Amino acid sequence: MSARERIVYQELEPCPYIEGESSLMPLRWQLWRLTPTEFDRSLAQGDRRVGKMLYRTECPDCKACEPIRVPVRTFKRSKSQRRTWNKCAEVEVEIGRVLFTATRLKMYNRHKHERGLAKNERLMTRESYEGWFSKTCTDTQEFRYKLNGKIIGISVLDFGENDASSVYFFFDPDYSHLSLGTFSALYEIDWMNRNGMRYYYLGLFVESCAHLKYKSRYYPNERLINGQWVRFDSKPKS
Repeated sequence: MSARERIVYQELEPCPYIEGESSLMPLRWQLWRLTPTEFDRSLAQGDRRVGKMLYRTECPDCKACEPIRVPVRTFKRSKSQRRTWNKCAEVEVEIGRVLFTATRLKMYNRHKHERGLAKNERLMTRESYEGWFSKTCTDTQEFRYKLNGKIIGISVLDFGENDASSVYFFFDPDYSHLSLGTFSALYEIDWMNRNGMRYYYLGLFVESCAHLKYKSRYYPNERLINGQWVRFDSKPKS
């Protein structure tokens, strides 16, 4: 822990990804805004952001969680990803600061609950939405995915000097047929490459968790395993 932060929570909890396991993810409050270089360094160490806090897994008995990132300059779309890209040809993207609106909150809650991602969670409130997305310790922007002028998806990204981290993406379930989750990642990787950036961080990959396995479909990718970034150029053969 550095002088810029203070641990505000550090308790074992049931793992959200693997049934029967326990997780430890200390929350570290950032005492001041991180510089772009500091944030790049934090991402390389496996950090994620929630509000003005950073966290990484420090689970005592399990190492299944692997931070994963895509080197945007060498990324190649697969055949199915090219189909998704073409399917979303009419989707427009607008970039700006993170905003709160009742429409955004309703879309987030619909996405979370109608797609079976919420389990027993309560509906998110304005306070929670702003506390997670808007109140930040780095440069945070939203990518607004629009069709015929209507926002149908929101992606929240944290930016460093060379790298960016996908915080969360949610979309209007009425547009599920467009595979917007895949398209948003493809667009953001492409945008970063066009802007001379380096790594697109996708958060945590867990092989046994169905909700997280999709992150490994972007090749090449790198995963933080035992403190070292390991490159995967294609799907490992079983």
